[in-house]
Amino acid sequence: MGPLVQPFLDNEFLQRALFGGVAVALACAVVGTFVVLRGLAFIGDALAHGVLPGVALAVLVGMPGLAGAALGAAAMIGGVSLLTRRSQLSADTAIGLLFVGMLALGVVMVSRSNSFTGDLVRILFGELLGISQADLAVQAIATVVVVAVTLLLSRPFLLLCVDPEQADVAGFASTRYHVIMLVVVAATVIVSFQTVGTLLVFGMLLAPAGAGALVARRISSMMLIAAAIGSVSVYLGLLASYHFDLAAGASVVLVAVALFFVTFAAASGRDTHRSAGTPRTVMPT
Repeated sequence: MGPLVQPFLDNEFLQRALFGGVAVALACAVVGTFVVLRGLAFIGDALAHGVLPGVALAVLVGMPGLAGAALGAAAMIGGVSLLTRRSQLSADTAIGLLFVGMLALGVVMVSRSNSFTGDLVRILFGELLGISQADLAVQAIATVVVVAVTLLLSRPFLLLCVDPEQADVAGFASTRYHVIMLVVVAATVIVSFQTVGTLLVFGMLLAPAGAGALVARRISSMMLIAAAIGSVSVYLGLLASYHFDLAAGASVVLVAVALFFVTFAAASGRDTHRSAGTPRTVMPT
């Protein structure tokens, strides 16, 4: 058990990375469940990249990175809502245009600074091994808030995933709750980017929740499976990073994706031995 546990006992920075990573995994598991069920992978990816110009602006003018990320996410959500409301463009087209535009703007802003290289790596891939006690506190509070809001609104969110018209009939304005769902996704991305980075938080949103969707029959089970896979991914990724001198954030996400494919293979093998019947669906809690 020494090589599996001792690194975390001997290194305080690994302990902070583990706690911070698990907090990210829990938030991403709950929010990612609805990202997967609602089919919001594209907007999730766009938000993960859309915060780049906001964070770049914050770094250039000396603002907190979280404030810049919030500004970038707000611009992305506002832009998508405006384009879909005021034009005949589909949501996918609006998201794609803003995704490319925001990413290009971020690259242009980064290119204007000769001393941005280190900051760019930190923004894109996070500083999981450099997380501080203050970062831990912010991540913990954000995780509690995100999880609480998502669970509180789980019924309208689930109805949105099934059929927006059913949400309207049940008294939940589908447009309003869709925007709230996007804000919750954006909040998860904003807080998590400084831990696992803007590029890798998208993997933590999708891989554990996707694995849960393969085997779970209920929303609660899907969230629990996603949380377990995300937390195990953080532990194994940090362990691999420590022993083999690998990038910590990337190792965590790589393990999460690998566990998704392991789950996929196991679920496919199980399905081949199951008699034909109605397709498995994810049910409410």
